[in-house]
Amino acid sequence: MTNLPIDIEINNIIGVLRGLSWEVSDILLYYAQLLKVDVEKNNLIQSKSDGSPVTMADLKVNDFVFTSLKEKISNFYWGFLSEENHIVKFNKDGRNTNFLWVLDPLDGTKDFINGTGNYAMHLSLNFQDKPLLGIVLIPEKEELWIADGEKVWLESKNGFKYKPNNLLKDNILDMTLVISKNHNNKVLQNLVSKLPVKEVISMGSVGCKISSIIRGESDFYISLSLPGKSAPKDWDFAAPEALIKCAGGSITNEYNKPLLYNKNNYLQSGVIIASVNSNNHSNLCQLIKGIINNNEIFN
Repeated sequence: MTNLPIDIEINNIIGVLRGLSWEVSDILLYYAQLLKVDVEKNNLIQSKSDGSPVTMADLKVNDFVFTSLKEKISNFYWGFLSEENHIVKFNKDGRNTNFLWVLDPLDGTKDFINGTGNYAMHLSLNFQDKPLLGIVLIPEKEELWIADGEKVWLESKNGFKYKPNNLLKDNILDMTLVISKNHNNKVLQNLVSKLPVKEVISMGSVGCKISSIIRGESDFYISLSLPGKSAPKDWDFAAPEALIKCAGGSITNEYNKPLLYNKNNYLQSGVIIASVNSNNHSNLCQLIKGIINNNEIFN
């Protein structure tokens, strides 16, 4: 793979990510079981400054992943960004590195707490603020999605590998839309009600939604956050973007412009559209943008 640092082999990186992912799976499944015991919940769940929940599982995975990366790929000084600490570390001479690991240790915390199974660990390696490779781990399904910058595939814990072969659709009447179950709002509901899709499904975790597209259970995803309200961040979208692009898809705003990473606030706000068919993505964006404008969705 191009763009990787000298002396860094892609197969070595994938091997490290594969190993740490299944250890993360064990950590998350362990805490998921503890959360089923009511007496344990108060000890395992805290609140962030914005009121959103964080669990001991988030923190354990966060520390484990970054410690593992530093120990197992130690011949290069990487930058690190995480939902739990928002810290970009610099290389030894004080300059910002072009390579940044972006981690969401537990995407879908509310679903994790509620026991729905719709949660995931996201980890991407960004180069010059663009996702280069990424993984999405879905413990409850025993699924590890890996994108190496050229292709995407699914692995199970026993070593089984599956490369998806998507049925691409051009007509929105034949498409299934996937949206967030927990980050919903009336504006998004209004937009969805005007889309002539075959079906609408909802689930937690951006990683789970993007994997449902690659798996063929859905065809596109819309995220819509309102000004001044909570919005997804870089760690929500970096690894899923690596996956959907390697699957031949696209992820953009409604103007078909790419997502921008490593901004000061790390926000990925507004309307974001992901689809598995990059050849039809611009048409999909145009259709959605037209519905938003013609129906004054935001008014």
